[in-house]
Amino acid sequence: MIVIYGIPACNTMKKAFEFLKNQGVTYEFHDYKKKGISPETLGLFLEKLGSATILNKNGSTYKQLDDATKSELDNADALFKFLSQKTSAIKRPILVDGDKIIAGFDEAKLADWLRS
Repeated sequence: MIVIYGIPACNTMKKAFEFLKNQGVTYEFHDYKKKGISPETLGLFLEKLGSATILNKNGSTYKQLDDATKSELDNADALFKFLSQKTSAIKRPILVDGDKIIAGFDEAKLADWLRS
């Protein structure tokens, strides 16, 4: 079963939900706002996708940070703590299907990922 991680109000998430629906893909939605993120899951995301992919630098949560705080996020421990508390700064969506993980929404890449 595919699990899609994110927040429901995000426009990118809405596009991903619509795409999956149109493809006839069933999934479970993990809402960061209601469920948060476990340390194990966040660790897996960082390990498999890397911090550059996981930290959403285009979102308002990151953009509102002062430069000193942004610099601190270069430290892996500081980044882990920040993302654990500010899940809205995690790239959306992240889809997991067994050992397969993909972040972001790009129709072509997601279609390839679903076929693999």
